[in-house]
Amino acid sequence: MGMPNRLSHFDYSQPGYYFITICTKNHHSILRRGAQCAPAPLPPLTSAGLAAERFLLEIPVHYPMISVDHYVVMPNHVHLILVITAGHIGTAGRTVCAPTVSRVVRGWKEAVTKQIGVSIWQKSFHDHIIRTETDYLRIWNYIDTNPAKWREDCYYNDI
Repeated sequence: MGMPNRLSHFDYSQPGYYFITICTKNHHSILRRGAQCAPAPLPPLTSAGLAAERFLLEIPVHYPMISVDHYVVMPNHVHLILVITAGHIGTAGRTVCAPTVSRVVRGWKEAVTKQIGVSIWQKSFHDHIIRTETDYLRIWNYIDTNPAKWREDCYYNDI
């Protein structure tokens, strides 16, 4: 049995910044057209890529205490910084708690799958809890420069 992807005993619904990477099944480049043509600028989004981006931007609509701070839709994966803020007061006057990172990612994958009619996602996802400003800036820069370094990316494939 493989090792779990999440830290044990960590509350993934607590306020914080999370760097998330979600890959397509078998790293197929189906989120952008002509994904192998040039490293930057990135080619146009496919219908699957458009759905992925649309539902990323809608995460705060469904989870008001969660935002997507920065993201990039690559040909076969998506990087994002997910931010969970403290709970807010709901309609009944009670504090509403944020869902877990896993729940948000699962809901996002399901929305994209429903929109395009087929599941394109690899099981699970990679996460990194951002703990310092230096870490945050490094990850922000990585997301920004990922398209220009596509051919050197660990997820790159030329199939």
